[in-house]
Amino acid sequence: MVGSAILRALRAQGESDIVAREHAQLELADQAAVRAFFAAEKPELVVLAAARVGGIHANSAYPAEFIYDNLMVQSNVVHEAWRSGVKRLLFLGSSCIYPRLAPQPMREDALLTGPLEPTNEPYAIAKIAGIKMCEAYNRQYGTDFRSVMPTNLYGPGDNYHAENSHVIPALIRRFDEASVAGAAEVVIWGTGEARREFLFVDDMAAACAHVLRMDREAYEAATRPALSHINIGTGEDLTIRELAERVGRVVGYRGRIVFDTTKPDGAPRKLLDVSRLRALDWAPRVGLDEGLALAYRDYLSSTRR
Repeated sequence: MVGSAILRALRAQGESDIVAREHAQLELADQAAVRAFFAAEKPELVVLAAARVGGIHANSAYPAEFIYDNLMVQSNVVHEAWRSGVKRLLFLGSSCIYPRLAPQPMREDALLTGPLEPTNEPYAIAKIAGIKMCEAYNRQYGTDFRSVMPTNLYGPGDNYHAENSHVIPALIRRFDEASVAGAAEVVIWGTGEARREFLFVDDMAAACAHVLRMDREAYEAATRPALSHINIGTGEDLTIRELAERVGRVVGYRGRIVFDTTKPDGAPRKLLDVSRLRALDWAPRVGLDEGLALAYRDYLSSTRR
């Protein structure tokens, strides 16, 4: 989802000399394969969008895979980018890097100020390591490796797996299946009171392209006196209960929504402070209701061909 959106954004800006690899074509956890790729292609700019991602269930069920795969992918790509003389690299992290009880909205300098959310700690630690790896290579080798931290993303190309997907694609699938089956109720994990922020993936891609194109002096000025990353989000959030109601309306589901309070909520709130990005003259364009309608259309096209 993320890589495809970034490709769309770059092509819309007139970029044509783009080299892309899907997972089936290049295993980024394989150091030798990554080294051979950089030696053959010699890219000037790199966007590292690849990652093992998922919702609460996937993070809880596969913690070893989440920390190992992400550490291996980003370590190989960042190191080989330096070895091959890449001029600029953009590393994509996640809002889960911030402490579970970080002050809201979460500023960039909240990083490493408290304990992480236990349900996604292995993934978060891997992403924090990616940020710090970029910082370390910049400090030691003078590279221009940048990091952005997107909030929760959704949109075309999302993963609609019944158990391992993020909350919006999971809700879209659940409500659609319930609507088709005429089910009287849909059960959702947690209390429904946790608050989350959501960003349409093409808006995220546009922000990434914006940050990637900034000259080095402007980027470094924008990230001082905080750390070397920039948050990407909308600056607005809502409860999971409110989100479920809005997804239900988009899908056309008319039954009851029931919350299973024996299941975890995750962090109580995750809202990014996006003032740094707004100061760089960037803001999202797609509202949540419009984005949900586009995401549902994508779900239907991908499941009912």
